[in-house]
Amino acid sequence: MTRLNAITFKQLRALSTVVRTGSISHSADLLGLTPPAVHTQLKVLEENFGCALLNRTRAGSFEATTAGRALLDAYETSLSALNRAIGSIDAMKKGLAGRVVLGVVSTGKYLAPSIVAQLKRDYPDIEVVLQVGNRDRTISDLDSGKIDIAIMGRPPRRPEVTAYNIGDHPHVLIAHPAHPLAQGGTAESSDIVNENFIMREPGSGTRILSMRFLDQLGEGQAFTFTEMESNESIKQAVIAGLGIALISAHTVIEELKSNRLAIIRAELLPIVRHWFVLHRADLTLDPAMQKVLDYIRSNGENLLAEQEITGLLSAPI
Repeated sequence: MTRLNAITFKQLRALSTVVRTGSISHSADLLGLTPPAVHTQLKVLEENFGCALLNRTRAGSFEATTAGRALLDAYETSLSALNRAIGSIDAMKKGLAGRVVLGVVSTGKYLAPSIVAQLKRDYPDIEVVLQVGNRDRTISDLDSGKIDIAIMGRPPRRPEVTAYNIGDHPHVLIAHPAHPLAQGGTAESSDIVNENFIMREPGSGTRILSMRFLDQLGEGQAFTFTEMESNESIKQAVIAGLGIALISAHTVIEELKSNRLAIIRAELLPIVRHWFVLHRADLTLDPAMQKVLDYIRSNGENLLAEQEITGLLSAPI
């Protein structure tokens, strides 16, 4: 029988690091230990559980077994809970009423600083920590407890969440202002599909939406695209004339106003999704989390600059 009191965080950290790096020697360097010491920690851990926690791949690196992954999932959840407790204690020591980790998907990073600034202005006794990542990372961190509350588009199926619609999230097709499809009128679907698209990396919500849009517009027709790792790099690529892109209108407000980018008008556009603020369904909100949640729900229109977005989308061609 596994002895719970025999498991240590040092052992779990060694397992986590070896799985992340795939190497005992590299892990030893990162942990400030010798390779034999790391090997001993792993051996003791496996002996305690009575099964293998690591496998060596054909390439010679280490990966977690099914049992090892289950243990690491528990470790990451425990680590998140401890970090949350440490943050709460630090907040108490500073005389604050609480600490809230707010996760925002990458597209929302153009909104997030002003949201956090307004929260700090209205609730100076609450420490709001901002964490930005793509959709996959945000969902993963929400699931593991690294994030308390999140702002994103389409809520995930897993983990189960309690989600509130806080406003429209329109997506527009952008091009260089001199691009033929941005010169007025409605662009033909066939012309759009024949353009080179600039897209986000896999795991991004914008990437998923772009692929669906092109499949629907072109009825399965093949298209070409160039992959970029951020909305900022996508905007710069479009400004440079490398292609066109489907992107959140919230990310291009300044470029549209300064005429560095232009909107392509077309069938099915703009694609209007929604912004949601959400938390894990099984999470019991403390008073600080509840205040932050209520504030975002009550001030969605102002926080999302909806009037400004509406004005840009309704501007004459």
